[in-house]
Amino acid sequence: MKKFCLVLAVIIVFGLFSGCGSGDSGKKGVEITVISPFDSEDGNRENYVKAYKSYCDATGNTVNDKSSASNEEWKAGVQADFESGNEPDVLFYFTGADADRLVESGKLVSISDIRREYPDYASNMKDSMLPVSTSDGRQYAVPVNGYWEGLFVNKRVLDDCGVPVPGADYTWDQFLTDCETIRAKGYAPVACSLAEIPHYWFEFCTFNNGNLTNHLTLPQNSGDEAGRKWVSGLLDIKELFDRGFFPEDTTSAPDHETSALFISYEAAFILDGSWQVGWLQANAADINDFLVTYVPAKGERKPTDIIGGLSMGYYITKKAWDDPKKREACVEFVKAMTTDEVVSSFGALSVTALKNGTHLPDNADPLVMSALAMTKNCTGIVSAAQDLLIPDARKALFDDVVNIVTGDVSPQEAIDNSLGVK
Repeated sequence: MKKFCLVLAVIIVFGLFSGCGSGDSGKKGVEITVISPFDSEDGNRENYVKAYKSYCDATGNTVNDKSSASNEEWKAGVQADFESGNEPDVLFYFTGADADRLVESGKLVSISDIRREYPDYASNMKDSMLPVSTSDGRQYAVPVNGYWEGLFVNKRVLDDCGVPVPGADYTWDQFLTDCETIRAKGYAPVACSLAEIPHYWFEFCTFNNGNLTNHLTLPQNSGDEAGRKWVSGLLDIKELFDRGFFPEDTTSAPDHETSALFISYEAAFILDGSWQVGWLQANAADINDFLVTYVPAKGERKPTDIIGGLSMGYYITKKAWDDPKKREACVEFVKAMTTDEVVSSFGALSVTALKNGTHLPDNADPLVMSALAMTKNCTGIVSAAQDLLIPDARKALFDDVVNIVTGDVSPQEAIDNSLGVK
């Protein structure tokens, strides 16, 4: 999730420092604190600010926006806020294992509890698709939309290299051959910061060594069946590094610097999520130069088997729920941020829980149409395995990816260390 343009920056600065307007002067509103990952570099920042300002104008309430970039440090900060009693009123956060500790703290309110007082809460969503906590089997998060991950393509770079745009039958061997051609032409084949964002390649490389059925099986150690699959995937990442297919500074540069290579026509591919569509639309010099397609596959995985799901949503904290002045304000905020219109603005091409589905934008550009074709024609979808790891294990594993590719740590050592195997 990324980047910003000059106009958007002005909007953001205003939003960050002044929250949102007081709305109708005849209304006496309340202030609610919201934590989200929609920082200034996120492709959906503008949609987020627009939506919460509309809420402010309609209610007279004020949003104290505490948005920061979504990374392991941010996740740790959210956990620390809950542990210290500084949790927000509303939180836009991950589901799955990331949320388990928050659920177990007793500081979140379930959707069923909220509906006892507000029966129409999340009523535009399919109950069967609302994320279920792996901790207690209850539903807490109201999703905006889901996600998918795919291979974004810089067509101008590929054209200059004489490499065709990958299709639905793109294999890993073809990808390696194409990367060699692109590298020889002087471009970075793959824009990626292994120092900050190694998880997309980890996800697909482990998927490439397994299948839809076993992708979500977590290893107990590096030597069991799932562990060996992870070892093979990490070795595939090392091969990309060893062959010079990542940027020269991939082990040290931040994500925004390596990603800039892609949009500035210095790199051919970037592996990212559905949110990348919005960022490219906001920042590309010519959006017609960019498409998204399937990630190259090998083994049992088909290229058209993709990773996706509903991984984030809005939570209301018990602290806000128990505050008579804030309870309704928080409920109305989540409802406003999860309308059909707002969800569609965040990603009409994403996986969604909306009963009516999302609405495609008018005059869709080629990037949007390629994303629609990719999701429509996929043969299978599975969520990200990393979301099942506890935060400490995931952080330890991804922190070691740089050490793996440089040969300082073996994949087996990194996996066992992250799982706490002695």
